[in-house]
Order: sequence, then structure tokens, then C-alpha cells
Amino acid sequence: STSLTILTHTSIASFRTGFDSSMFRSLVTFSAAAVAKASTSQVANRVVLRAFASAAASYNTITAEKKGRVGFVQLNRPKALNALNTELCNELVDAVKGFEQDEDVGAIVITGSERAFAAGADIKEMAPLSYMDVYKKDMFRAWDGVASARKPIIAAVNGFALGGGCELAMMCDIIVAGENAKFGQPEITIGTIPGMGGTQRLVRAVGKSKAMEMVLCGDVKISADEALAAGLVSRVVPVETTVDTAMKMAEKIAGWSQPAVMMCKACVNSAYEMGLKEGLENERRTFFSTFATKDQKEGMGAFAEKRAPEWKHE
Repeated sequence: STSLTILTHTSIASFRTGFDSSMFRSLVTFSAAAVAKASTSQVANRVVLRAFASAAASYNTITAEKKGRVGFVQLNRPKALNALNTELCNELVDAVKGFEQDEDVGAIVITGSERAFAAGADIKEMAPLSYMDVYKKDMFRAWDGVASARKPIIAAVNGFALGGGCELAMMCDIIVAGENAKFGQPEITIGTIPGMGGTQRLVRAVGKSKAMEMVLCGDVKISADEALAAGLVSRVVPVETTVDTAMKMAEKIAGWSQPAVMMCKACVNSAYEMGLKEGLENERRTFFSTFATKDQKEGMGAFAEKRAPEWKHE
């Protein structure tokens, strides 16, 4: 069949960070017959997704792959204990955005190594910077690409999750901790403070007193069991099962209606920003809105008919 080559603005923007210039010139080829059967939006989505798949191999500081309906990302700077530098940030955010655009992905897992999830931000990269350097580039703003993802993200944490590593874990929706996990915010020991949410998300997770101790003392590293007791993590498992546990959880979440899952996540997150009355009103309005979806009809119909639902994700 006649081939049709398409290069979209979206695909270029999608790979603006973390790839060499050859990626910007990547062309994606479809058969004309396939394009004729697809809507314009479907074609655009396929362009982006195929380009994303081909570009993933060029990551330097992470690995990213799709496992069934789960997007799996592993931080991969072993010599630096997965210290978070600009390149890793750009690549991780790019991978998350790619999985966000992939309609076949329903949840995302982020992990590191058994020794370290991420031991902090890259101090060598930051040390020489001036106030104007960090102000003008709005340092750490790019990490909002992880925190603002609409699909659920599970952090599978083994070993050290310190400083930026702890903050990255807290950007995720669920934290599964291996028995050797250690969480801490040691920024005070190098003359600065947390800058990726450590003074904000940590308080909401463990309360003011424990957050103050961790942030002000600096050398306080709480264990996985302490993190579980404080409410920072959802469960503690043997180190060798941490990733598998997170993957099984992600697979379960990805098996539900994707719009309903995203609505649930948004409502829970809104509880941080709203008072109880506002939050309840928001929840109720969102609940009402599910009755406009095909999946609500399918889910309730399947329950009444005692059969498994077949989600449309619409």
C-alpha cells in the first residue's frame, strides 16, 4: 500500500527535552489504508506514541518501557545512587508524558535500584549555581510534570530516598517501600532547605512534628516501618518483592475504567487544597459526572447482570 509520512507539531514538542537533534527530524510512517480508517486525532496519537516508543531507547539516565497496561520507569544512575540531575528530570518527565498520552497505559510505576531509589538531588550540579541562575531557569519547576500527571503513579522504593528522592516519592500517589527503605530530608546539613516539596508534602503525610524533626535535624532517616506507621507509605514488603508488588498494584488499577481512576485521583488530591465542605461538594459533582460516562453504565450493568465489565475507557 501507498505509504504516508506524517510529522506533527505535537511529536516535536513531546521530545523537546532529553533527546538529540536527530529525534526532532524523526518521521513516522503509516500505511495510507490504515490512515484512511482512522480519525485525525487517532492518527496524531499514533504518531506521538510510535515516536515515543522509538525514542525511549535514547534515554541516558532512566529506562522506560510499557508492560501490559503499566508504564514502567527505572532510574538508572547507579554510580551516583540515582542522584537527580537535570537530564534525569527531563527524561523522567518526558517518559511520564509519553505514558500519559498512551491510551493503553492505565498506571505508571517508578523505581530505582535495591540500594537507592534516589539518594537526593545532584549536589555537584547545583553547587556552583547563583541565585539568578536558579531563579531564571525556575529550578525544579519541571518536576511538576510528575506531580501533575493524571494517571496514578506508584513509587517502588528500596534503599535510600533522601532529599529530592524522598520528594520524588511523595510526588507519586502511592509509595510501596522495601524493608531496607530509608526516607529523609537532609538539605539543612548542606546549608539549604528542601526545594521540591519536602516542607509541604511531608507535613501532609507525617504531620508537623515528625516533618519538623526530619527537616530541621537533617540526619534523621526514618525506616520503612516508621514511614508506614507515620502514613508516608502504603505498605512495606521484602526488598526482592518491592517492584513486583508495585506492578501488581498498578496492573489492578489499570484494569479499572481509566476515566473513573483519574477522577478518583483528582478528588483525593483536591482534599489537600480544599476545606471539607468544598471537598465534599467537589466529590459529589464529580460523582454525578460519572453518570455521563459509558463506563458507569457498563460497570453497573455488569454488576446487575453478574458478569465482568468490559470497559470502554469513555
